[in-house]
Amino acid sequence: MASNQAVDRNARSAADAQRARVVDHGSADHRHVAALASATGPEAARDLADAVHLLCSLYGRHPGLVELALHHAPAGPVRDWLRDASDGFERERLYLVRLTSAVGPLPSTPGSAETESILSSQRHAIETLAVSERRGCALGATTALVGDWAAVRKVLDRAALRMGVEVPPSNLPDGAAVSRVIEVAVDGPAAERALGFGAEQLLLQNRGLFDLLEARASARSDC
Repeated sequence: MASNQAVDRNARSAADAQRARVVDHGSADHRHVAALASATGPEAARDLADAVHLLCSLYGRHPGLVELALHHAPAGPVRDWLRDASDGFERERLYLVRLTSAVGPLPSTPGSAETESILSSQRHAIETLAVSERRGCALGATTALVGDWAAVRKVLDRAALRMGVEVPPSNLPDGAAVSRVIEVAVDGPAAERALGFGAEQLLLQNRGLFDLLEARASARSDC
């Protein structure tokens, strides 16, 4: 009984730690996310179009992070959660693809070769997290993406409103569902460390993308 209670406490702690990671290291407080989400100036259209195109390059492809993680997950509650998350992200992917078409071509920006190299590295890093053999790593990355997507959605929805594209409701798993699957999956320190590693690496990629978008916006304004 005492052992089960300890596992429950560890799981709750892992879920709380995951929420804290998304808050502390996610995209929500990135200054370029805030700039894009409220973009109204003369450069807004180009900056939003750039963001949509690069986000589509990272998350608009199929299979993506969640689908790859689902494919490699054994049967059980984690796989069931990943299936729900995959269904939700498929709708987000289709929304992203529609937006990419609506915003027009990728804005001309100095350093396009460097941008593609960075995106290629990021895609590889995300795919590596998705298929990691460390139990908990892929779940850490996918639950972090679900949590961080709210910040990404603000940028996408801003672009949609400017382009007259309908903003669909999000069907991603909510915070309670994320906590429950972490409670099921985390049964010891090794799984908790892997969960944290996957989450931190995914959030690092997202913030890196917005760093890149900010640098590209600055480069365009200097031309």
